[in-house]
Amino acid sequence: MILKQYYLGCLSHASYLVADEQTHLAAVIDPQRDIGQYLADARAGGYTIKYVILTHFHADFLAGHIELRNQAGATIVMGARASAEFDVQKVREGDHLDLGSVRLTMLETPGHTPEGLSVLVYDRSRSETVPHAVLTGDTLFIGDVGRPDLLASIGVTADELVEMLYHSLDKLRKLPDETLVYPAHGAGSMCGKSLSKETVSTIGEQKKFNYALQPMAFEDFRRLVTADQPEAPEYFVYDAIKNRQERPDLAATLRESLAALSLADVLRLKDAGAQVVDVREAIDFEGAHLAGALNIGLKGKYATWCGSILSHDQPIVVIADPGSEEEAVTRLGRIGFDNVAGYLQDGMAALGDHPELVRQVPRITAPALAGQLETETPPFVVDVRSEREWNQAHIAGSHNVPLTHLRERFAEIPRDQPLVVHCEGGYRSAIAASLLAQAGWTRLHDLVGGIKAWQASQLPVESPVSETASEPAACGSSCRV
Repeated sequence: MILKQYYLGCLSHASYLVADEQTHLAAVIDPQRDIGQYLADARAGGYTIKYVILTHFHADFLAGHIELRNQAGATIVMGARASAEFDVQKVREGDHLDLGSVRLTMLETPGHTPEGLSVLVYDRSRSETVPHAVLTGDTLFIGDVGRPDLLASIGVTADELVEMLYHSLDKLRKLPDETLVYPAHGAGSMCGKSLSKETVSTIGEQKKFNYALQPMAFEDFRRLVTADQPEAPEYFVYDAIKNRQERPDLAATLRESLAALSLADVLRLKDAGAQVVDVREAIDFEGAHLAGALNIGLKGKYATWCGSILSHDQPIVVIADPGSEEEAVTRLGRIGFDNVAGYLQDGMAALGDHPELVRQVPRITAPALAGQLETETPPFVVDVRSEREWNQAHIAGSHNVPLTHLRERFAEIPRDQPLVVHCEGGYRSAIAASLLAQAGWTRLHDLVGGIKAWQASQLPVESPVSETASEPAACGSSCRV
């Protein structure tokens, strides 16, 4: 048996290939939309991808089931409650798919979504009765469980889902302790609140350390699981619906989206309402950028923030360092944003003869800001972190306007005094600064290094609320916030 995990850090997403080395039949579970790695590994091993299994309709990314059906001829498999526009082989509790000596047996585990599945993986050359692993989708994570509130807005209540989840976890709790647990997400995902950075565990370990697998009454479970969930990005409902639909595959959309545009083309599209997103690092963007562009850096939770800030029904133009354009467009495609009109050919070099189109956002250091706050006309400081982060520690006198609500709260931010924005480390504040600059703020600075730099400079913070547990990080360990 072959069981390979693929981990996509920028979306905190895990997918899997399971294959039988004797029959050379394989299945891919919860694939990302760009499927090249699965096809390459199948070719290298001589495998035929017979099935593509979705444990549920994902909300945080567009899955690659259509792509594997189109390019590998795989049959799409989902739980019996799944309702989709495309053909699906529906499976119920106890149904199995045989790849040879490798058997995939289905557990219906709704709760995060109504159609949720977990997949038991048996290597029957070793045991017919003890599963080697369980692929738990978004039902059970390492250290957490899938949140039950995401689909409340499209016809299923959170109360109904949390009750389903309670019973689904009881099924998983009864599996042998040695069964390996492979979830669909890790730390940084907004599909739960306290996911571990680990990407594999065992049922036994989770029974010891996962708060949601402890024996408890239903009402206690409901209270624990629904409390303190992070705010879901705007695009989640869009992706959950999109994953149900027949649609063009990523290769087809990339052929149209990866178009090199002249500066004149970009300006024409911008004037017609296109969204211009500059994916360079904050220091480069703030040093020089096209007037009106937004900054959402590739070296961070790029897709998640694009999904939160950009619209999926207005054209998008990308400005990137030459050579990064395909990555930027592909990562937008991973969340179903196929509305990319193209990218600025030659990047910022295209503006070399047009200084009138170039803008800057000044940056300020923590000591310099501290000095300005002591003057008679101090700047207005906007902290764009979440409310919970702000409550844990913030600069005295700062105003908390979370980035996800910045646009709707512009009226709270004065235009007649200097303005400084900051976040934890500089990633979110660069997005915020670009939004404010686009909306007409001119006396604007971005705090270099965010509150981390402030605290590293031994400057004081206020902590009005004492928390016993910190908020889960907004992104994985490889990206900055």
